[in-house]
This record gives sequence, C-alpha cells and structure tokens, in this order.
Amino acid sequence: MSAPLGRFAFVLHPLYVAQYAQKFPFTRFLPERLVEAAFRAVPPFEASHITGIVSATGARAEGWFIALPWTPRVILAAPPDVVYRRLIQAGRIAERLGAGILGLGAFTKVVGDRGVTVADALRIGVTTGNSLTVATAIEGALLGAARMGIDPRQAEVAVVGATGTIGAACCRILAHQVGGLILAARTRDRLDALATRLRSEAPARVQVTSDVRRAVGAADLVITVSTATDVLIEPEDLRPGAVVCDVSRPRNVSRLVYERRGDVLVIDGGVIEVPGPVEFGLDFGFPPRSCEACMAETILLALEHRYDDYTLGGDVRLDRVEEIHALMRKHGLQMSGFRRFERKISDAEVDAIRQAARLAGAAPGTHVPASRPVS
Repeated sequence: MSAPLGRFAFVLHPLYVAQYAQKFPFTRFLPERLVEAAFRAVPPFEASHITGIVSATGARAEGWFIALPWTPRVILAAPPDVVYRRLIQAGRIAERLGAGILGLGAFTKVVGDRGVTVADALRIGVTTGNSLTVATAIEGALLGAARMGIDPRQAEVAVVGATGTIGAACCRILAHQVGGLILAARTRDRLDALATRLRSEAPARVQVTSDVRRAVGAADLVITVSTATDVLIEPEDLRPGAVVCDVSRPRNVSRLVYERRGDVLVIDGGVIEVPGPVEFGLDFGFPPRSCEACMAETILLALEHRYDDYTLGGDVRLDRVEEIHALMRKHGLQMSGFRRFERKISDAEVDAIRQAARLAGAAPGTHVPASRPVS
C-alpha cells in the first residue's frame, strides 16, 4: 500500500498590477489604482490544485494555491492586523482542503510578526519558507562565483537587505566562508548590532553602509534580499566580473544590467525544480515544474509529513537552514540552473560574460557611484 499523499497549501499574491490580467483579463484596461482598490475587498480564494509532485524517494504530494489578490503596495500599506485576518482566512481554506501545512509567499511573510500570529490561529503548520530561501540564496551565489572564477575566501560580498530575516541569516553563514562582508540596509543601529554579532562569531571583515550603490560597487559578489519594491541596482553600480544573486521579489536588479553589462553575471536566486509530472494549474511567472524556494520548503515539509510550524518570526535558525537543505537533496529538488529575469542562461553565455569581465576588469571597482539608500 502506498504512503498517503503529503498535502500543503501556499499563499501567493500578485507582485504587479499587470499580473491580475493572467486570471482576470479585463483588468488590463483599467487604471492600476482602481484595480488595486477593487481587489482590496476580495477575500482569499482557492486559485489552483497542484498535482504530480513525486520525490526521489517515491513520496508524493499535492497542494493548492490560495490567492490573496493584493499587490505589495496594498499589503505594506494595510495595518498588520488586517493582513493577519486575510491570511488566517487563507489558512482556513487550506484547512478545509485538507492541507497539513501552509506556506506564506512573497510579501505575506514580511508583515508584522512574520507568520507567528497566523500560525497561532490555525490548526495546521505554517512556514515562511525562509530557511530554504537562505540556503539556496547562498548556494546560487557561490555557484555563480565558482563559474566566474571568484574565490569566496578572498572576495568582498555585499548583502543588500542585510538586517532582514533572510539577510541576517545569510550574513551569519557567509561570515565563515568569505573574506569580507558589506552589510547594506536602511537602519544604522540594526546594521551596527548585526556587525557586532558577526565580528564575535566569524573571522570575515565586516563593513556597514546605508548606501546600496557604494556597497555593490565595492563587491565581487552581491546577494539582494531586500523587501524594496523598486529597482536598487543599475548598470553603472557594478564592477566588472561581479556576480549578483537577486533573491528579491520584485527584483532589485534593473533589466538594464542585462542589456548593458555583458561583463556581469546576474542570476535569479531561489528558483527550484520540483520532481515529477508537476502541474501547478496556474501561471505564476516561473518555468514549468519550478517554483521559488519558500514554496519548495512548504513542499518538502509536506513530503515529510512535517505538519508543525517550521520557519516563523524574525530570526532564522541556522540548524533549520541546514536541515531543510538536506531534505531538498533527499527528495530530489534542485536549483533550476542559472536564470536571469526568468530566462535560462547557457554555459556559453556564462563563459562569454567571464571573458568580457577579463577584458573590462583592468581596474575593477575604482568608480565611486552616487549614493542610493537601501530599502
């Protein structure tokens, strides 16, 4: 007799007003603010049934997308208790569908206490997925560094959004693996507190700044995990040969970097391939059989029938990062290769970028970009 299906639900929301048109085509003819205002009154709803997930171990899972039809602008402007109520409504739908765990996606996991209140109100487990997001952000960045010939032990690494939940955990892990860390975030006292902690835990050189352009201009390797809804990194900000792993949604790196900087490797962070004949039932902006790391964490917990709360609150436990990364390997989920703005990057393209960096990099990092505050 086969083992029972693992069951999960995942809350997603539109990152841009234009994404409403994927399910509601009429919205493309309306003003953005009108669309946002109209959907503010719409409660969460079941958006699709997810089938065909088959682990390398033979375990299987199914799930459901629960849509909260709010953009980041609406979520961030709403009082936290209002967002909590909507997320608890989403959780009740998940419970009725038979899910054992609920994953919080994108901006639903950064509001207020980052899932704690929602978890307390539900009978099923809840996770933000931040543990696997941390693990795969670092994995992707280091893979990119290896392809570009960067030795992490000698590298300067900038983390944009360093004091956030994901950023701080990335910094704590990287501080044992890299030569120097440049922490970029808005609030100086939080930056100083994190820097003090890192200096007591690991040997890496640590600098802090609220100026994102100076941070990335001095770095060989950049990880962006900011919750900013605007572009933070432009083509002129980066030194030749730099690697940027953009984990943020919406993306923090301008598309102009791809168009104008053939000597810089920009990769999308946290894109995971899920094994099996997977059908998500919804176009949510990822390649077939692929999803973001926070959703992959939810899937892994369902495959394991781990229906307790997993990653919640403002701190990510490093033992959980290690554990969920091991579960990813166990069940055959894997990084979806190098991608940039949702497009696969070939080995030949990476080689061309590396060659262009060699030609352009006689004096990397000598420019001093104008300031731009971190969000």
